[in-house]
Amino acid sequence: MSIEDRAKAVAKNIEGKAQEALGNVTGDPEDKAEGKAKQAESQVRHGVEDVKDEVKKNLD
Repeated sequence: MSIEDRAKAVAKNIEGKAQEALGNVTGDPEDKAEGKAKQAESQVRHGVEDVKDEVKKNLD
């Protein structure tokens, strides 16, 4: 996994957690939902990169 892709996924996760927390504080369900969606996107990105790493490892 490239460091850049990993960093982007971590940043997206942090962004999502912050937005979800803001939604919890303000009571805005849209912010909460968007925050959770960003966290889910981060998990998917990590999964894709893990698969790429595994394929590369198997090819080497």
